[in-house]
Amino acid sequence: MLRGIREQPKETPQPAPRRIFQERQRITGLPLYFQGYLSVRHSRCQEFRVYWTELRGTMLFFYHDKKVPTYSQKLDISALTSATNVHPDENGSARFILLLSNGELELKASDCEQGKEWKGFILTVIKLSVPPDESLLPDQLRRMHEVLEKEKKRRIMLNDCSSASLDRKNPPSSTLTTMPVCFYAVSRQGAIEMLEKNPSCGNLILRPGRYNKNYAITIRHELDAPCIKHYKVMSKGTSYIIELERQVTLPSLQGVINYFVTQTRGKLKPFVIQTHTAEDPVS
Repeated sequence: MLRGIREQPKETPQPAPRRIFQERQRITGLPLYFQGYLSVRHSRCQEFRVYWTELRGTMLFFYHDKKVPTYSQKLDISALTSATNVHPDENGSARFILLLSNGELELKASDCEQGKEWKGFILTVIKLSVPPDESLLPDQLRRMHEVLEKEKKRRIMLNDCSSASLDRKNPPSSTLTTMPVCFYAVSRQGAIEMLEKNPSCGNLILRPGRYNKNYAITIRHELDAPCIKHYKVMSKGTSYIIELERQVTLPSLQGVINYFVTQTRGKLKPFVIQTHTAEDPVS
């Protein structure tokens, strides 16, 4: 529940320190599109509560402080149906309401410019279209178009990953194949950073490959010095082929993971994030 009330800081929002940014990136697993202070309430009977807020993908993450790595609450806004106009209140703040399929969320920014900016980025991400708002400045529109392209690419990657895990030769009643716990929809560099910063979580990540329906394995070996290696995993019919010195064919992605673990006698372990974060929705 959103409780309590305090004034928003008046200074221009500055990004969190790089260490905090990287930790949030790891915890949420989503790209950051916009951030700043917002006052939030779920129903008219509640008071506004100020949060440092981040728009990541189609999620809003709420932090009690801009310098803490772990969000206190999050809200999926992908079911957004519409948003009201931004209007000033008696204190000069700017309010608007997100109308969701399961209710509404009232947001308050420090002024109308920030309110329109927040609304613009939210609509851009959800509707996959930059809103035709003449009051938006050229730099704001440029950044919204950049975010639009990033979100389009993210959606394509998610769709490709879902399609790749569908066994098309099964009967029509088949469902999506369960992905191994060490699968993350990250780039090669993203996988490297996850392994380097969290060695206690494991040292093997399964991730999307460069081409549709293919995958890649990224591992971090501790030999004389840490060593990063990548292996291609190609989908062929209902099987998966690992590109090694000799090709190895396995019946499932979990079989691919098991192969690496058994061949290294357990020295390779699937990467699983162990951090426990607040999962409660904003209410």
